[in-house]
Amino acid sequence: MNGLRNFVDKIKPTFEKGGKLGFLHSTFDAFETFLFVPNTVTRRGAHVRDCVDLKRIMIMVVIALLPAMLFGVWNTGYQHSLAFGLEWGFWNMVWYGLVKVIPLYLVSYIVGLGIEFVSAQIKGHEVNEGYLVSGMLIPLIVPVDVPLWMLAIAVAFAVIIGKEVFGGTGMNIWNPALLTRAFLFFSYPSKMSGDVVWIGGMARGAEAWQAGNGLVDGFSGATPLADATLTNLQPKLWDMIVGTIPGSVGETSVIAILLGAVILLWTGVASWKIMFSSVLGGLAIGYLGYATGATDLPGYYQLVMGGFLFGTVFMATDPVTSAQTECGKWIYGFLVGALAVTVRLWNPGYPEGMMLAILLMNTFAPLIDHYVVEGSIKRRAKKVKTA
Repeated sequence: MNGLRNFVDKIKPTFEKGGKLGFLHSTFDAFETFLFVPNTVTRRGAHVRDCVDLKRIMIMVVIALLPAMLFGVWNTGYQHSLAFGLEWGFWNMVWYGLVKVIPLYLVSYIVGLGIEFVSAQIKGHEVNEGYLVSGMLIPLIVPVDVPLWMLAIAVAFAVIIGKEVFGGTGMNIWNPALLTRAFLFFSYPSKMSGDVVWIGGMARGAEAWQAGNGLVDGFSGATPLADATLTNLQPKLWDMIVGTIPGSVGETSVIAILLGAVILLWTGVASWKIMFSSVLGGLAIGYLGYATGATDLPGYYQLVMGGFLFGTVFMATDPVTSAQTECGKWIYGFLVGALAVTVRLWNPGYPEGMMLAILLMNTFAPLIDHYVVEGSIKRRAKKVKTA
């Protein structure tokens, strides 16, 4: 590491303002701060000194996402093997999953980070670490066989329109990863259907031919959520908990997602109030639908189906786009869970509701905080008058 540090220090003057490559100062600074802890410190005044910075927080979220990502890689190969009757071993499934998932990550990071670097250079700002998490999330919430050019367009839209126009990391109103999914869903619904997902592989037989053009790179299989919505079949609870079901790459395994939740809560990165209240909201509406005959599935099934748990743990808790006040977090989380299940049960055209619920509550999070603060001010004013 000392050799690398010396090399960086040697070339640093070239990239500083006034140097030959000074116009690339933001890019150089991004790589330097990624490799090493910044050496800038406060000199005077009262400051809170803490070893936790934005980079460390983002890295913790990435680590928390690893269980879901690793399981998703294996499950991609497993679903392919199961769909086509292949007797694959563990490593064959993992290898196939890597071949399918790695391109999604390459597109996500190359396009997203490329735009962020260009934007930072134009503005003369630092490149923030916020996209480390968004780039990790995006491949986990899309079908494994989504065309890469579609993913690239969606990522570009989310980063430019959903983030950079608002000022970059920390200023965005909506979660960039969910904006990517929303763009894909509404622009290319046949590739992001709520009824079926795509299992990577080459389809066989009559389904393999479309207008005489040869094999189709995909096999259509209904998710448990789609089965429950369209056919009213009851999915196997244990399969959904383990995650051996079709679905978006990182959303299928409850166990893997809960491991990530433990990491986020243990490190204090995510709010337990938002997670807990979202679960309460989902259960409340889930059992209401069960009691009124809207579904034959008990309320707790809504927590393990579709992207509910993944959205609750990793999306709804985004500290930038969620409510900031403590009371507001309870309200925000409850409404996310309640709206997600409401869309599932009483909207016949869209069996999944977590994406829409979180994006809608992202929009109203500042309003929730506003009324919470206003209510607190009024209560304190009344206490002063009566004192």
